[in-house]
Amino acid sequence: VQLVESGGGSVQVGGSLRLSCTASAYTYRRYCLGWFRQAPGKERERVAVIGSDGSISFTDSVKGRFTISEDNAKNTLYLQMNSLKPEDTAMYYCAASLSWPACMRFGPGLYDYWGQGTQVTVSS
Repeated sequence: VQLVESGGGSVQVGGSLRLSCTASAYTYRRYCLGWFRQAPGKERERVAVIGSDGSISFTDSVKGRFTISEDNAKNTLYLQMNSLKPEDTAMYYCAASLSWPACMRFGPGLYDYWGQGTQVTVSS
């Protein structure tokens, strides 16, 4: 599975961005698709994940501000980010895991495929 992210950029505090991740065609029936981020000097953290059963999980710091969605017809994953804060600044990665349902709960170690990342910068 190849993953290609787009949609990053620079915004001011309170602004919005929508990230997209287009995947090469796949036929897996049990999977997770997720967004992770990594800020300089910090570990990569899970931001939002959607499972093959439609279940969704968010890290606490983005709940109520970010939305994750999937367009199966386009093999595209989205991350809508609203009310952005400076602490959201990071490189954002799209990732896919075949270890469903465990991938709904655990971190990047369970993810098999990664995109190249797209930078999000939020300035005050």
